[in-house]
Amino acid sequence: MPLSTSPRHPIPGENNSEPKLATAPAKLPNDRGALKLRPVDRLIFWLMAAILHALSLLPDMVLYPIGVFGGWLGYLLDRRHLPIGLKNLEIAFPEKSARERRRILRASYVNLGRSAAEYIRLGGFFHRRVANRVVYEGFEYWQQLMAQHPGRGLLVLSAHFGNFELLLAAHVLKGFQLSIVHHTQSFAAGDALMSYIRERAGMDILRKHAAARAALRALRAGKLVGIPFDQNAKRSEAVFVPFFGELAATTSGLARLVKISGAPVVPVFIVRQPDKRSHRIEIQPEIVIQDSGDETADIEENTRRFVAVVEVIVRQYPEQFLWTHRRYRTRPRGLPPIYDR
Repeated sequence: MPLSTSPRHPIPGENNSEPKLATAPAKLPNDRGALKLRPVDRLIFWLMAAILHALSLLPDMVLYPIGVFGGWLGYLLDRRHLPIGLKNLEIAFPEKSARERRRILRASYVNLGRSAAEYIRLGGFFHRRVANRVVYEGFEYWQQLMAQHPGRGLLVLSAHFGNFELLLAAHVLKGFQLSIVHHTQSFAAGDALMSYIRERAGMDILRKHAAARAALRALRAGKLVGIPFDQNAKRSEAVFVPFFGELAATTSGLARLVKISGAPVVPVFIVRQPDKRSHRIEIQPEIVIQDSGDETADIEENTRRFVAVVEVIVRQYPEQFLWTHRRYRTRPRGLPPIYDR
């Protein structure tokens, strides 16, 4: 299935011939804010990159079952994150039975396994082949906004849902200039590999500690700025807004960025289709922003609206959401912790 909309819009610079072999990584990512790599980290990075490129040569009939098996294995063996996922599902769907919540969590692990197989494709050879399984829905919203704001960037609101990395890569292949707010991982070699794959796909990485200024520059340059909006935030950076009825510490950064830049916020999600291998990118209408003149109230209300949009898509497709993140880790003062650890 081609990377397309309905009707199809051409991809700038698209070549419809067979994708060419990608070259192996020429150098380690060297973006500011990345963790400094020790010699052992560099060795681990190169080993992981070599394994990734080797696995990417496997045919789909082999690679996808490996991903599914890995998802099942994760569900069976991941004693650390399984209770977190079950607790989150209990908060989100108290009306469902424990058995049904376990089924959703198991399906979420399997979706993660499939996404990992596709991630291997993105980081290795023939990376365009997996992105060509994406169809756009609501592309007219992009066109309308770009016509209204020529030469101006857009803020893309999304979540770790479906195959988030494929969502990003597909936009680059569509011809968009994309910057993504990147949370530096504690595992230095793994963070370097993720940065490499994103850079290789054509994205600009905005490290979280300096993301605001970099995002403003990207918006002024007419780029899309992607912001995953489903993670727990530090108390100093957070406002508490409901997520599935429970107050969740959520970054105020996006609402503040909107206040400064005036850029439109467009929700965009990728949904895995029933055949399990194709995807639909759902572009939703621009979120209406409150601007009452009360900055504190506006930031809280707009953040609430952003989170509500994420909740709607997760309710529709709960099996495609990453449930094992401690979304409610930071608690309002005086309230007991949600998780045992």
